[in-house]
Amino acid sequence: MNATEVREGLEASDAGETPGFAVRLDNFEGPFDLLLGLISKHKLDITEVSLSRVTDEFIAHVKAIRDREVAQARDGHGRAAIGDLEETTSFLLVAATLLDLKAARLLPQGDVEDEEDLALLEARDLLFARLLQYRAFKQVAAVLETRLAGEMRRHPRAVGLDERFANLLPEVLIGIGLQQFAGLAAKALEPKPALELSLQHIHAPQVSVREQAGVVVDRLRRQGTLTFRALVGDSPDTLTTVARFLSLLELFREGVVGFEQVQPLGELTIRWTGSDDISAEDLVTDEFDGMPEPAIQDPKSTDQPDPQEEST
Repeated sequence: MNATEVREGLEASDAGETPGFAVRLDNFEGPFDLLLGLISKHKLDITEVSLSRVTDEFIAHVKAIRDREVAQARDGHGRAAIGDLEETTSFLLVAATLLDLKAARLLPQGDVEDEEDLALLEARDLLFARLLQYRAFKQVAAVLETRLAGEMRRHPRAVGLDERFANLLPEVLIGIGLQQFAGLAAKALEPKPALELSLQHIHAPQVSVREQAGVVVDRLRRQGTLTFRALVGDSPDTLTTVARFLSLLELFREGVVGFEQVQPLGELTIRWTGSDDISAEDLVTDEFDGMPEPAIQDPKSTDQPDPQEEST
């Protein structure tokens, strides 16, 4: 293995990371992550790597770490711990990936003749995909670690309130007594006066349809033809406009006026067709001006008491 291959393997592995466990083999010596990177870049044959020897070296590495931590705990410089959990987990993941890669590499490379060989080839592709995922997670973890380290150097600015905001704080009434507190409670609990609403705006003055019919008849007799817009142009309110419209309907029913509308929703033209000696009182009744008469109940529908119930 030359220097170029080692440099490319380092670039393939996590840049800037110095793992704690190193591998010493006949054809490779260096960090464990570098071994995985070289294999993925096809700079090193996975079949030539002794995974059992790598495992033995890692167990010895973990044992050395444990002995060192136990010695530090005895001297009072630290506490005993069983290895580095993060490094152990990382080794198990990489070792499992290497083991799967080696098993896939030893598979026959010829034509696929049965479903078992096809499943093994699919497993090999899955292993390489896991290898790429492992690299991606390692790189993202390194970026997050760098950002967290940068954020740890940030400190909030601890200052008091500005003078303009400090003056807005409410006054603390520490010297209030029982009498003052009782007065505030009585003021808060006293019943509020009932709100009175005026109903004058609800009961609007009535507009007589018969009177407005007299206005309409008088104008149509003098003008002969008028538009509805001109007929209600001087109405003081909406009720007067409605009363004049109802009077027009009554006059049309009596046959003394005619309507003409060239297009839908267009201008409505009203033409007087009756005689001059007809008065509005004779044409328009007062059914719109009076109160509605109560409905006459059917005597058959009224509930009659049962004679037997009365006797009881």
